Amino acid sequence: GTEGSADGVGDAAQFEYPAALAISPDGSTLSVYADGRLRQVCVAAPPPPPSFAPLVVPPSTFSADMAKTWGDASLPQGMVTFLVGDDEERIEHVSKCNLCARSPVFRTMFGIGMKERDAAEVTVSHTDLASFTALVRYLLTDQFDLGEEEGRAQRALDLRELAQMYQVPRLELLCAQALQESVGPASAVPLLEAAHTMGDGRLLAQCRRYVADHAAEVRASGGVEQLRDLGVAKGLLGDALDQVAELKGTVAARDVELEKVRAEVAERA
Repeated sequence: GTEGSADGVGDAAQFEYPAALAISPDGSTLSVYADGRLRQVCVAAPPPPPSFAPLVVPPSTFSADMAKTWGDASLPQGMVTFLVGDDEERIEHVSKCNLCARSPVFRTMFGIGMKERDAAEVTVSHTDLASFTALVRYLLTDQFDLGEEEGRAQRALDLRELAQMYQVPRLELLCAQALQESVGPASAVPLLEAAHTMGDGRLLAQCRRYVADHAAEVRASGGVEQLRDLGVAKGLLGDALDQVAELKGTVAARDVELEKVRAEVAERA
C-alpha cells in the first residue's frame, strides 16, 4: 500500500518500517507495530459458497432409443403436424414413432386407443414455436441448441419446462447446465426469481451468491429494477442484513484483538 499510517482492508492499510507483527488466531487480521504506532490490516474474505454435488449429464441414449423403433408393432406409424401456441404456428411432418421412442409422454399420447394416434394435427397451446421446435429437434436429432447468446437463459428456462413436461431427463439436465453458465449481471435476478418459482435450490444458491459478490454490476445492469417477486426481494434483503451483521461481528472481534495487541505492545515498551 501507500506509505503512511492508517488502518485498512488489504493494501488500503498504511505503515512504514514495521518493527513487530501479530496475526489474529483466525488469520483475518494482521497487527503491525511501526514508528511507535499500532496499525491494523484486515483481510476481506467472503464466506464460501454453498456446496453441491457436480451437475453430471449422462451419456446420450439416442441410439438405444432409436433401436426401439425396430420391431415394435405397438408404435404408431405416420406423421403429425403440431399447431403451436396461440397463433397455431406449424411444425410439420414429424414422425410419431420416433417421438414415442424418445418420450414416455408422447408414447402415451400416441398410444393405442388415444385419439391422437391417428390424428394428422395436434394442438400444443402451452408453449411457443421456438421452444417446442428445440424440443422436437432434440428428440429427433439429439441436438441441443439454444440459439443466439442473447436471450439464451430464458430459452433454457422454457426448454427445461418442456423437458420436465415431456419427461426427457437428459435434456432437463442440459438446460440446467446451460442456466448455471448463463448467470451474469443482467440475468442473475431473473434467474433467481425463476429458481425460486421452480424450487431449484442449486440455481437459487448460485444466483444469490452472485448477487452478493457482484452487487454493483447487478445494480448497474438494471437487476434491482427487474425484481418482481416479493419473496425473492425479502430474501435478498435478508442476505444483505446478514452480511452487515457478519461484518459488524468481524469488526468487533478485530477491535478486541487489536486492543489485546496494543496492551501487549504497551507492556513491552
